[in-house]
Amino acid sequence: MPDPRFHLDDPITEGAQLRLGALDSRHVGTVLRLGIGASVRIFNARDGEWRADIDAKDRNGIGVRVRGLLRPARPSPDLDLLFAPVKRDATDLIVEKATELGVRRLRPIITMRTITETVRADRLAAITRGAAAQTERFDIPEILPAQPLAKALDGWDAKRPLVFADEAGDDANSAWGGEHGRAPPLLASLRDLRPQALAVLIGPEGGFDTSERRLLRALPHVIAVSLGPRILRAETAAIAALALVQAAWGDWS
Repeated sequence: MPDPRFHLDDPITEGAQLRLGALDSRHVGTVLRLGIGASVRIFNARDGEWRADIDAKDRNGIGVRVRGLLRPARPSPDLDLLFAPVKRDATDLIVEKATELGVRRLRPIITMRTITETVRADRLAAITRGAAAQTERFDIPEILPAQPLAKALDGWDAKRPLVFADEAGDDANSAWGGEHGRAPPLLASLRDLRPQALAVLIGPEGGFDTSERRLLRALPHVIAVSLGPRILRAETAAIAALALVQAAWGDWS
């Protein structure tokens, strides 16, 4: 089993003596029960991943001494996820899986049908740190404050296309992917798209309001896509869309 892995904001250099954060210190002491001399891995997006040994256990937490570089840092794709917060467990799942799938920024969006406007940034931050450590990535996704959809779209950088999962059609009797039905499939829409940065927008339970869809479709940098002939739950849609984007555009390709 590989050594446990922990994120540190401090600069990491060979020979440095550093301290794990409070949550990680508790995990080492009470869950893993590691003692002095045990080997761990520490990492951040700036300095990469390093081997370190535990050299202190006291009331202030866990101290480590850095031994050597294991891997230089590698950035995640410049990918944002905009999502409408849903019930707590489902939001937690979206954040965890988005971190595992390489999203660089998480942007909660308040829409007309958003069922909750409360976003616990501290809770989500803890989820992203744990998921990043487990998945061997170097950076921790940035969590932006929640904001209304219209405000998020105002002044949007056109160099970052916004892939918008539009599961409502203009004509309920038209087939999905047609001119009047739901938008074309995501993979087909991304086939010839090669921007340096990208964003994915997933709506709330119940989908976007008609006025929101009209606003989104009027913007030249917004790409309406479909995730298939079935209506997906918000958390499933986020995972499916991110997987397809990573396969077609990101670091899976």
